[in-house]
Amino acid sequence: MRRLRLILLPFSVLYGAIVFIRNWLFDKGFLKSTSYDFPVICVGNLSVGGTGKSPMIEYLIRLLKDQYKVATLSRGYKRKTKGFLLANSTTTASDIGDEPLQFYHKFKNDIQVAVEAERTVGIETLRNLEDSPEVILLDDAFQHRKVTAGFHILLTPFYDLYANDFMLPAGNLREPNSGAKRADVIIVTKCPTEVSVVQQTKIRKKLRPKAHQRVFFTTIAYSETVQNEQEEVALTDLRDSEFVLITGIANPTPLLQYLNDQQLQYTHLKYADHYHFSESDITTIKQKAGNKRILTTEKDFMRLQGSLEHLYYLPIQVQFLSDEQKFQQKVGKFLES
Repeated sequence: MRRLRLILLPFSVLYGAIVFIRNWLFDKGFLKSTSYDFPVICVGNLSVGGTGKSPMIEYLIRLLKDQYKVATLSRGYKRKTKGFLLANSTTTASDIGDEPLQFYHKFKNDIQVAVEAERTVGIETLRNLEDSPEVILLDDAFQHRKVTAGFHILLTPFYDLYANDFMLPAGNLREPNSGAKRADVIIVTKCPTEVSVVQQTKIRKKLRPKAHQRVFFTTIAYSETVQNEQEEVALTDLRDSEFVLITGIANPTPLLQYLNDQQLQYTHLKYADHYHFSESDITTIKQKAGNKRILTTEKDFMRLQGSLEHLYYLPIQVQFLSDEQKFQQKVGKFLES
């Protein structure tokens, strides 16, 4: 792996230079970026792969939905449609993507969920709706420089900090570390439940936040029940018999560790992130599962529901290790400004 990185490093330098120049052109105003006189909050990262954007969007929805009319705007990764779409009761994952559908199913009575690859078009369309939102949450738009969000939340996983990474293709970074300067807050996600003050201090020094930035630490809190649209089952009940686990996410390791800690017995079928399950895949899963329960992530459930019997998902939420109130205060201050 190290040898491969060395071979690819010149391409990473070239790619990094191109992205750096693009960012410089936006910073200096040579490329147009649109800002807004209403709250637009961007959640994103510097790297490819799972950093916990969806749970963070859901956290913000819970934080804001009782005080504001909230909309989420995503590009709708791997959807089979184009243009602007607003989720409704007949919308599928093929229409808008699995993560936006997850937002809609969970909060459909409280928010609007939209997809549009061109975020400026999406924002304008949302604001022209008769029941227009007061706050728009941009999902995975940190590199979408055509929009200047009022508040940027940058995520980086505990075990894969952007400070330790390389530019594509040698590493996983979409843009150089210098892009982190655009963030208002930096959140280290997917932390172990116990991270010492010394560890947090070391990570802050490694990330080198600017004077206006604050670094927060969060972990993933797993539900004590698995569920589907018909029922909830206590996670401890799964100890009685082996089940099949299906994951189509970037990094299933934290989930596997959690299930192992619960002393659960399962067969793991691993697929690529946002994987499109074919009829052949469904047949294979049915053969592997037989009459066993099938457990998956909430995101994967959006694509698998209706295709498999005995299918459940394990809900997750973001949990701050400390300073949650200070984070909420920073968001509140932005919304009130």
